[in-house]
Amino acid sequence: MAPRNAQILFPVNLSTPFDYAVPSGMKLSVGDYVFAPIGQQMKLGVVWSLNPPATDKELREIAQVKATRPLSANMIKFISWVARYNCAPLGMVLRMVVRSYKALDPSAVVTQYRPTSEIPSKLTPSRQKIIEHGGPFPARAADIAKRAGVSPGVVKGMADVGGLIAEQLPVDPPFDQADPDLDGLELSEDQRLAGQALSEQVEQRAFNVTLLDGVTGSGKTEVYFEAVAQALRQGQQVLVLVPEIALTQAGLARFKARFGAEPAPWHSGLGEAAKRRTWREVTQGRAQLVVGARSALFLPFSKLGLIVVDEEHDTSYKQDEGVIYSARDMSVVRAMIEQCSVVLASATPSLESLTNARSGRYLHLELPERPGAITLPEIDLVDLKENAPERGDFLSQPLIDAVEEVVSKGEQALLYLNRRGYAPLIICRNCGERLKSPDTDSWLVEHRASGRAMCHQTGFSMRMPKTCPECKAEDSLTSVGPGVERVAEEALRHFPNARIEIMSSDTSGKPEEIKARLDRMAKGEIDILVGTQMVVKGHNFPLLTFVGVVDGDLSLVGGDLRAGERTYQTLVQVAGRAGRADKPGNALIQTHQPEHEALAALAEGDRERFVSVELAMRNMLELPPYGRLAAVIFSGPNEKHTEDFATKFVTLAPRADDIEIMGPSEPPIGRLRGRFRRRILVQSGPKVDLSTYMANWRGKVRIPSKIKLQIDIDPQSFF
Repeated sequence: MAPRNAQILFPVNLSTPFDYAVPSGMKLSVGDYVFAPIGQQMKLGVVWSLNPPATDKELREIAQVKATRPLSANMIKFISWVARYNCAPLGMVLRMVVRSYKALDPSAVVTQYRPTSEIPSKLTPSRQKIIEHGGPFPARAADIAKRAGVSPGVVKGMADVGGLIAEQLPVDPPFDQADPDLDGLELSEDQRLAGQALSEQVEQRAFNVTLLDGVTGSGKTEVYFEAVAQALRQGQQVLVLVPEIALTQAGLARFKARFGAEPAPWHSGLGEAAKRRTWREVTQGRAQLVVGARSALFLPFSKLGLIVVDEEHDTSYKQDEGVIYSARDMSVVRAMIEQCSVVLASATPSLESLTNARSGRYLHLELPERPGAITLPEIDLVDLKENAPERGDFLSQPLIDAVEEVVSKGEQALLYLNRRGYAPLIICRNCGERLKSPDTDSWLVEHRASGRAMCHQTGFSMRMPKTCPECKAEDSLTSVGPGVERVAEEALRHFPNARIEIMSSDTSGKPEEIKARLDRMAKGEIDILVGTQMVVKGHNFPLLTFVGVVDGDLSLVGGDLRAGERTYQTLVQVAGRAGRADKPGNALIQTHQPEHEALAALAEGDRERFVSVELAMRNMLELPPYGRLAAVIFSGPNEKHTEDFATKFVTLAPRADDIEIMGPSEPPIGRLRGRFRRRILVQSGPKVDLSTYMANWRGKVRIPSKIKLQIDIDPQSFF
């Protein structure tokens, strides 16, 4: 019997599907993409269920079913799980999956041209340009003509005389097929055993999680390539998540070298056509390998066999706008639903993953050494209380001496500071005014290279003023503190003959610019690279033998509960860029707190010391992984109304054991984009279903139209 009605979920900010009538004769299945009317519009949605309870209401009819592969039952289950756990609207999670309506249709077919084996007898200069500059082939006439600097008519004329052949080909071609049996790099014995263990996990075709815990430069990528190869041999799809677009670019090249084909990419820097191509090929099961940022987790794979989360500790895996979720944690959930393998790879695993591995929930594979004779860099601390830089400078003499020695030997140095721009604060010497972003409690950052003052929270930008906006005094504004531009300026003063470049999101915004700068560094065309966190993750520079950390205390400031852990992770990662080839490396970390547990453990090369102290503290305070956290963020245009609603919300908290509520309080950035903000932190024991508790709490309150309320399960940021 044909279904009488159906529930359709739309990719909009709603938590429930809508009931619709199924027209007579329409064949419908759960997961089908359909068009149905909402108000005066026709919208794309997904069939969430069939034959829901009968209703007396007259239902509007579904208009059209898309002739494409439906959303799988596993994907529907995953969407529901993500929405429930993260207290997010169901429709907004679906929106992360349904990225491109055009991708639901087959690729358009157009006429494309490629050279034949015959060279025309009448080879004019214009036609010669097509042979020399018109590729890559096959391509459309307009694209060939543009690259060759000729008219499209010349292209078609060359086809008429047999120099090109015309074919009807899809606009979005399939990705090249990977070969899992190509030879990779020769593995050490430790790497071979770890790769074999990962392959055996994939062979099970069942849910399992492995923590691949290897020091920097230990070859973790080559090891998990063995698991990738096994999944490909089994005809399964593989997703590799990386925390940065720059790593996506590097990952594509490494995959091509190992498997003979570039993976399908997925990240925010792709154009709509490229995203459409990847989405379509993934859902049809033709894209075997995908390398992408966190949102790639929501691609509708049809036969997923392996998920790799590279640099699993990285905070970039946490999305803090829209649907708030952790891609690392949701990767484990998706693997559980798909019954496939997950590899979490890191040189500095998160304490949550490390605890799961040590308790036996995850398989724990360790790579404690770099292969061959390559050794880990020596790390030393520079106590800035004893080695203060010259007045107005930020590089101490020990750091300057180390850079000079390295550059004189034809090797490379990296100066690390996770601050973009020239200076993080602009202050008036006359009245003390600190320049802030309009409608935001965030200081403006001077970007001297562009002559602008910018807000890194909102993107606001203006030309650097000549006078103080408050007291109107001329030439009174001064820069306080260093950013990477200022460090590069100082480095140029100390090393005027060195080739110095900056790498940050301001100087290397586009993927091709990032790749070009990384290539120059890898080829030895840069002597000193001054960089932010972009340079920390996964890069391999053979001539880089020294790393200088300008401010080792930077991530220790503020109220971040994970400050020690993040500081340790970041500094291990950045120091680990040194000495990754046949030359030994070393690192110097400038600090005012050499006695801090994270820094002291780092200098001694004793990770276990730091881990044991940090876990003991977490256990005593019942913080993750020994407890649960959730945050509630309120924002509104009126400060008093926002404060009052946050206070009222706390009074309506359901009674429950093992729950502690802190706040409301004003966060470090109390106003953002004209909206006043308040936060509540909720702490519970490890066995409390905190997601259900938070959902029930929110359900008791009617939220005023001008107030925005967000729930963040397992918060990573506290600003």
